Amino acid sequence: MALYENTLKQMEKAADLMDLDSELREILKEPMRVVSVSVPVRLDSGRLKVFKGYRAQHNNLAGPFKGGIRYHQQVDLSEVKALSAWMTMKCSVVGIPMGGGKGGIIVNPKELSETELEALSRGYFRAIAPVVGDQVDVPAPDVNTNGKIMSWMKDEYSKFVGKDTPGVITGKPVEDGGSEGRNTATAQGAIYVLEELAAEKGIVPSETTVIIQGYGNAGGYMAKMLHEKGYIIKGVSDSRGCLVASEGGFDPVRISEIKAEKGSVADARGEAGFENTALCQDSEFLTAECDILVLAALENQVTAENADKFKAKYILELANGPVTPEADVILAEKGITVVPDILTNAGGVTVSYFEWYQNVNDEKWTYDEVQEKLVKIMKDAYKDVAGNAAEYSCDMRTAAFITAMKRLEGLYKN
Repeated sequence: MALYENTLKQMEKAADLMDLDSELREILKEPMRVVSVSVPVRLDSGRLKVFKGYRAQHNNLAGPFKGGIRYHQQVDLSEVKALSAWMTMKCSVVGIPMGGGKGGIIVNPKELSETELEALSRGYFRAIAPVVGDQVDVPAPDVNTNGKIMSWMKDEYSKFVGKDTPGVITGKPVEDGGSEGRNTATAQGAIYVLEELAAEKGIVPSETTVIIQGYGNAGGYMAKMLHEKGYIIKGVSDSRGCLVASEGGFDPVRISEIKAEKGSVADARGEAGFENTALCQDSEFLTAECDILVLAALENQVTAENADKFKAKYILELANGPVTPEADVILAEKGITVVPDILTNAGGVTVSYFEWYQNVNDEKWTYDEVQEKLVKIMKDAYKDVAGNAAEYSCDMRTAAFITAMKRLEGLYKN
């Protein structure tokens, strides 16, 4: 239960500092509901395999539970509970009227055919259908899930209730009720947060080197957006390898092309434009010299064991929970500013909320309308967190939790 214990430590630190209402403090310690399901799938070989899955619903004070569904072999109950609690806080930080939920299946989806993947996705959603709904719990994509999977799940739920219900899930393709700007929302929200940080700290993009751990949807888009703004992309990694430039930076568009062609960002080495690069161990990659480190992979990447080796000036958490509470203390002592996950990556859930709103109100917003709303929410959230950091003389993570719990306390008392 280590990951959930880490989440509780983060919440308790902020609750102590702000003197959170004692009743609400107790309520927030545990999810309101946790569902475990077993999903039988007939494999292409004819063999039946049963997969284990979860859905945690942490708190719905602000509105319907909201949170992704991940497919990963390391999914467990502690992780799902922790992520659901972070979702409660994340929604509250940016002030959207939704609560926190999270789901997952213990599976390596790369080992499944598309037929098997569809059967698993439909079976899982059919199993949790009694506890979700567009006014109850609204899932979304997460690690190793995507728009196609969300459409399968929406279709399965619509069969379950006997009517088309697009608002039951977000992250769908645009042609199936998805929102413009959803695919890029997590990275775009982080860019808006970084713009506020850069203005506050005097960060000049053309003089700023960036290393990005994780080159999936969020990390890949983040690299491209940073490059377009003039930042120097010095290092990138994915689950199969990493690459660091000895001088200058990379073209993220070309890296994405190579990854799509060959399977890993590390395969760029030896290609034209990547002569001044070196392969590396992941541990060395994370602690390489840079100005900004973007963590866009999985949780628990920065721990008490390695935090003292980090050389970045700023860490942006595009992933959920990449820095442990013990590491936070060490990073703070080193003067490294951590911009926390529940603020940095909240653009994803914000545009998910936009998608849900459009679905349940039968509206369709343009990309520009989505961006106009997103930029205001993200920049206002940064200012709220920075204001609480100053008021309570604390780090940004604690300030983000204070921002979230102040809003929840207002809802609880009213």
